[in-house]
Amino acid sequence: MANYKELEGFGVQTLATDPDTPGWVGSIFYNSTEGVFKTVKPGGASVGTWASGGDLNTARGTMASAGTQTAALSAGGNVPPITAFTEIYNGTSWTEVNDMPAAKSHSSGCGSTTAAIVVGGEAPTITNTVEEWDGTNWTAGGAYPGNVTKSGVAGTQTAAISAFGYEGGSPGTINTSFTYNGTSWSPVANGNTARYGSLGAVGIQTAALVAGGYNGTAVTTNVESWNGTSWTEIAEINTARQSGGAAGQGTVTNALVFSGSSPAPISADTEFWNGTTWTEVNNTATARFDVGGSGVGSSSALVFGGRTPPRVASTEEWTAPDVVINTLTTS
Repeated sequence: MANYKELEGFGVQTLATDPDTPGWVGSIFYNSTEGVFKTVKPGGASVGTWASGGDLNTARGTMASAGTQTAALSAGGNVPPITAFTEIYNGTSWTEVNDMPAAKSHSSGCGSTTAAIVVGGEAPTITNTVEEWDGTNWTAGGAYPGNVTKSGVAGTQTAAISAFGYEGGSPGTINTSFTYNGTSWSPVANGNTARYGSLGAVGIQTAALVAGGYNGTAVTTNVESWNGTSWTEIAEINTARQSGGAAGQGTVTNALVFSGSSPAPISADTEFWNGTTWTEVNNTATARFDVGGSGVGSSSALVFGGRTPPRVASTEEWTAPDVVINTLTTS
């Protein structure tokens, strides 16, 4: 009988630990520590899952958020009442740090736990204030060109874009967008469909996505892509939602959107964007809306707080492995 090397042209490697990089996909190896043969299959968003993380210190929703799964920022929100609380997540637990200068809800944020901005919001009336976080303290940033709440903000503290939102009144939905240079805001091309309360914005100042939201008449599946010059309508998400979360720091071709409401039922849906299409992947454990969300994209994300409808403090972490290891068995 032919052996594996004769059939495939190479022998089975012996490894003390399982490999964790895509270059091993398709391989068969012998794990000498466990004494078993294993195979390596592709990982990615299709096999990603949500797991429990550390709770916020204060349950709330409609907060601004920024950062990654292991270094996230939660600022303001509604307990009720609206609050100025700021918390930082280290991948395990949340720590209360210096409060914002004023209580705000429905603000939007971007950046990191050492350099973030929070744009607009309700304090309790709709405001144009912008706050900058340096990892320790909050200071005033350049005022937004108009009062705005529930906009989509992406990028960094010194290179951001804020688009769409609500300015008050009826219908109050707007499609304007502005870029920020760390000091002041400049108008850029309008979006195609006015809306507010999206699932968040992902990407950078010159390449961003805004998905879902309320267009003044209905909750939408609409998604628009920004290329630094103009907005283009692209493939829609599968489930119409608003007030959810998104992860895709620095990328528009590997993003995740999750949670939200339509307005009912409340959603646990998670969808992955590969640059061309949206694919439904594993749901969050808890359906919620008015959440905080952060992360680098389909490999790593965080959802926290929100309403179920009671406001909650729970956090969930999304992880998608690069590879999946299966043990070979005989029957």
